[in-house]
Amino acid sequence: MIQQTIRLSVLGTIALLLFVARPVVANALPDFTELVESAAPAVVNISTTREVAQRQAMSPWGGSGNQQIPDMLRYFFDYQNPPTPNDQPQGQPRSVPQSTGSGFLISEDGYILTNHHVIDKADEILVSLNDRRQLSAELIGSDERSDLALLKIDADDLPFLVMADSDNLKVGEWVLAIGSPFGFDYSVTAGIVSAKGRGLRSEAYVPFIQTDVAINPGNSGGPLFNLAGEVVGINSQIYTRSGGFMGLSFAVPSNMATNIVSQLRDNGEVKRGWLGVRIQEVSQGLAESFGLDKAVGALVNEVLEDSPAEAAGLMAGDIITYVDGQRVIKYGQVIHHVGALQPGSEVMLTLIRDGDTKELEVTIGSLAVAEAKAEERAQTKDVYIERLGLTVLPLDQEMANELRLRYGVLVTEVDKDAPVDLGLRAGDIVTSIANRRVTGPKQFARLADALPSQRSIAIRIVRNGRSMYQAFRLED
Repeated sequence: MIQQTIRLSVLGTIALLLFVARPVVANALPDFTELVESAAPAVVNISTTREVAQRQAMSPWGGSGNQQIPDMLRYFFDYQNPPTPNDQPQGQPRSVPQSTGSGFLISEDGYILTNHHVIDKADEILVSLNDRRQLSAELIGSDERSDLALLKIDADDLPFLVMADSDNLKVGEWVLAIGSPFGFDYSVTAGIVSAKGRGLRSEAYVPFIQTDVAINPGNSGGPLFNLAGEVVGINSQIYTRSGGFMGLSFAVPSNMATNIVSQLRDNGEVKRGWLGVRIQEVSQGLAESFGLDKAVGALVNEVLEDSPAEAAGLMAGDIITYVDGQRVIKYGQVIHHVGALQPGSEVMLTLIRDGDTKELEVTIGSLAVAEAKAEERAQTKDVYIERLGLTVLPLDQEMANELRLRYGVLVTEVDKDAPVDLGLRAGDIVTSIANRRVTGPKQFARLADALPSQRSIAIRIVRNGRSMYQAFRLED
């Protein structure tokens, strides 16, 4: 009887503790209501349109163009009947919806921050405010690498959001997003910071904030808040296999966005630093081979010619361990840090070479200039089109002017063991294939890879100043 009384007493105590603990746990969860009430008026919905020419070509399904084609067959029909260079648009241009997304006001005089991909190639940008007004927006500048764009609307005394210091953000911290997923305006979702400084191949220069906040199409360009109601990031991407949210969302840090906004507002473009090296992660095996205790740092596997790195004496095999005093754990940190620097600025690199620690001061170059030079060099390189057995070069401007051509590639060699006889020879200029314009060697290679088999294909060439069509068939 005594044991039973003791057992009942213990159970009662546990039940009481659980009852008391429940409201404590519930009260520990954040309440977002005040944050949403104060921040939502500064969040906007962005829609874009693009003018397209109306074609009057007759469709085998009746009507004009492809408008009457059943949806399940539309892709197939478009592929089999692509627009040709000779197609001329007829009728008046019409505006078609292109994309919708989110954005937010960053000043009371109407500056708005959003994603580059939301407004890319738009002819008209419309901003819907929280008070139901819809205003046309001017594009101040856009940066594809960071996926950010700065807009301006003609209005005053607008509510706006404050940028936080994203460096103070901690993994595990609560964050909240407001946006228009799938067109549902001012939807609120919350979660936590999953990781910081996350590098993605699509945007190597952005140290993304990874969260588990539910972000879907339409959320792009919207703000990511901390619990103080400050913007810590701009929602940009999701990882998905279905097209919808799967628990991995990525936002551009507010500190980077502040720098981008400043450059876009002042110059309309963004300048980035360039070091001129190819680097890779240090694996555990590589760390052991280089005599390192831990697999940290960035391994230089190539130093590019005429680069700031070459001028400073950087060498393949060097392991960068610190950049301006900041320790390098992953190689992406070097890319993020250097990319944020202005061309002409100095950076101090600490590295390990042959087991010794060295310091090198490097004058950072311009990424834009480096890319322009690389593109110029690429224009002098030939490309082998394996599927057609052709080696081609870009069409130089002098030859193009002489022949009055705006596009095409020059055939420099025809493989005698080519898989198909095109009837071409060195000196021919290919201007179109399968009714598609040929604008360069790489684009020509992509067109060749996409050609169908077992059907006649037309190729248009210019030979000795005269144009002609020839037909061929691929068997593979």
